[in-house]
Amino acid sequence: MNRLLLFDLDGTLLRSDKTISAETLRMLRAAREKGFLIGVSTSRGEQNCKTCLGQLDPDILVCSGGAVVRKDGQYLFTAEFSEERSRELITAARQVCGEDCEITVDTLDRHFWNYKTDPGKQDQSWGDSVWTDFSGFDKKALKMCVEIFDEAKARELENKLPDCDAARFSDGFWYKFTKKGVTKEESIRTVCDACGIGAGQIIAFGDDFSDIGMLKMAGTGVAMGNAIDAVKAAADVIIGTNDEDGIAVYLKQLIHAADRDVE
Repeated sequence: MNRLLLFDLDGTLLRSDKTISAETLRMLRAAREKGFLIGVSTSRGEQNCKTCLGQLDPDILVCSGGAVVRKDGQYLFTAEFSEERSRELITAARQVCGEDCEITVDTLDRHFWNYKTDPGKQDQSWGDSVWTDFSGFDKKALKMCVEIFDEAKARELENKLPDCDAARFSDGFWYKFTKKGVTKEESIRTVCDACGIGAGQIIAFGDDFSDIGMLKMAGTGVAMGNAIDAVKAAADVIIGTNDEDGIAVYLKQLIHAADRDVE
């Protein structure tokens, strides 16, 4: 029977230096040999997450916060805003948060940003982002992120965009906007149909607000030791941190338990 291991990236599968440890990769290979499918579920855009996956070639890739689902390299689901609606989202963000607010947009093949500083100098794992001032933007957006320092402004923008699902990232003042109902947990339904499994056969790992629904929906929700308190409260299991090979230790125990069941 197939089972799926589904990992968030930042703060979870990735260490603080944005790499996957050699021990974690070794245990992922061991899990795959035992019949586990390997999946990644991240708020990063597809192009950005590829830069940090290294030797890992996941069977399932959920990116842009659930707006894209791929299995074995083939698209199963995409949730794009039209070109016109994408421009309207950007305009709304600037109306509420100011003309100079920082914005990023994911499309199927690129990551666009208007940062005042080069994000590549802050975090090289983000890959080749494209700078733009977003004037006349003519792409179909999968996800828009906006830096919003005032929570009241964030709520105002959420109310202004009723066709969007909004979530905050805990490590800053960034808010994610995808199509209404497009979340990591909802993408699990597509994954289950494609893999012929139930949500109960998924073990999901996460650390941040956007992972909570995924952990609750999965058969086993695993919170990292570095996860925010809300994620730990929603999880079935709490493991070591992303910098302590928490995932590798957990997988080793999981595989040993599976071997004992066979015996």
